[in-house]
Amino acid sequence: MKKRHRRGLFIIVSIVLLAGACYFVIDALNSNISFYFSPTEVKEGKAPSNKSFRIGGMVKNGSIIRNDLEVNFIITDFNNEISAKYVGSLPDLFKENSGVVAQGRINNKIFIATEVLAKHDENYTPPPVQHILKKEK
Repeated sequence: MKKRHRRGLFIIVSIVLLAGACYFVIDALNSNISFYFSPTEVKEGKAPSNKSFRIGGMVKNGSIIRNDLEVNFIITDFNNEISAKYVGSLPDLFKENSGVVAQGRINNKIFIATEVLAKHDENYTPPPVQHILKKEK
């Protein structure tokens, strides 16, 4: 095989390997993307029914019901509310009238959370909720 042919074959194989690597990286990123929705968007049916997503809002005052490690609460954006359920230990900062972002799925109109993140300062409140809070003030 001539040197010119070997170089051409090397370039073709390199391009195929690079394209394969790019495909696997993009596929991995797409499967790990978790979209963010407000309770209003979930009620409007914009959230996926077959895929995990994040919901953000405020924990409604008087809505937290604890039963051992199971916690039921309501996430609100002051326009709509979604009932949520989480099994596990919650962050120390999780409380009523506080911002929350939860990841999980909708099941029979209840959000089953697999992860709950609590607000730690005013910068953590989800952007749609910040906008609504500014309007109300």
